[in-house]
Amino acid sequence: MNISSVPAHPLWGQAFRPMFLLGAAFSALAILLWGLALQGIILLPGSGSVFWHSHEMLFGFALAIVAGFLLTAVQNWTGQRATHGRPLLLLTLLWLAGRLCMLAGDLLPWWFTALVDMAFMPLVAWFFWRLLFAVKQQRNYFFVPVLLLMTFANAVMHWGNAVQDMSLVQWGSHSVSWMLILMITVIGGRVMPMFTANGSMTPKTEALPWLEKLVLGASWLLLVIYLLRLDLLLPPFVLALLLVLTAASQALRIARLRIGVTWKIPLLWSLHLAYWFIPLGLLLLAMHYLGWPVTFSAALHALTAGAVGGMILAMIARVSLGHSGRPLQPRPLMSLSFALLLLAALLRSLGVIIWPQQSLLFYSLSALLWSTAFILFVFCYARILLGPRPDGRAG
Repeated sequence: MNISSVPAHPLWGQAFRPMFLLGAAFSALAILLWGLALQGIILLPGSGSVFWHSHEMLFGFALAIVAGFLLTAVQNWTGQRATHGRPLLLLTLLWLAGRLCMLAGDLLPWWFTALVDMAFMPLVAWFFWRLLFAVKQQRNYFFVPVLLLMTFANAVMHWGNAVQDMSLVQWGSHSVSWMLILMITVIGGRVMPMFTANGSMTPKTEALPWLEKLVLGASWLLLVIYLLRLDLLLPPFVLALLLVLTAASQALRIARLRIGVTWKIPLLWSLHLAYWFIPLGLLLLAMHYLGWPVTFSAALHALTAGAVGGMILAMIARVSLGHSGRPLQPRPLMSLSFALLLLAALLRSLGVIIWPQQSLLFYSLSALLWSTAFILFVFCYARILLGPRPDGRAG
């Protein structure tokens, strides 16, 4: 195929198409590699397997989906044609270059890998901001500094790995994890009441202003605490109290949306159950700080594997249908995909807490279930993401 004709392919019509398809496929591969590494079957590239795993699941997988979502949603938010064609092709190739550099490991200078990998998010931020700025839509400006802060966290992770300082690597990965939870909190609060009402044909649950302020304020506060490493200075009891308060407010927020009306609608119950991992993860973190036998890693994975992973799978299943001009009716296999991913998150968080002696088994089972879930997504959605819209419209 002539390169000049590539951008005309439906794949380059909207950012969700390449980013969701490649991000999901990469997620399945990356977790499979991680599972094999845990079993001692392979060695992951680079100087640290934990670094590669945490970095690639955040900056390789999660941020690819974030980019695809934001660069698609901004068209609806602003009414302007979003990134497509050659710019989208180049953005995708830049993301792929970052993944290949990370796989090359020590074969490349660390600074070269870091520069290639770090170039992706600032470009996403630019493509996103220029449309917002054109219509002065200040409500969504905050995403831009968050994307740039993620780039800084990426730089810290690369530097920490280069100098073998795991505290820097952990700061970078934990910071991005909290930023992703904040994004889910903000976007989930905006769309889930409408999605639930429209999908279940029930009255929309109106937001409680005081509850929204409490949820968002507490979420921002937790992000600032972990960004500034105040978690090392605050008394554990105070931090645990804040986490419990945030968990309670998040639980009340999602409980008000009535999960009972969603059980017959996979695109809804998958969103609700994934969101419930936020209060669960926050509560587990509080238990960790109070001295309970809960590791920080297990609690964090309730947030990352459960909330972030679960919300990503549920959202890309929905967005891929809606923005490709198709009815919001996923194939029956997607119900299995949603269930497998949520089970993977439960094994990686609650499973290793309740049965710590089976941790390695649960890690491996969780990896297998996660990979299967995203392989099912690719199987169900590849034709949709690669093909034209049924109505013939662009995008």
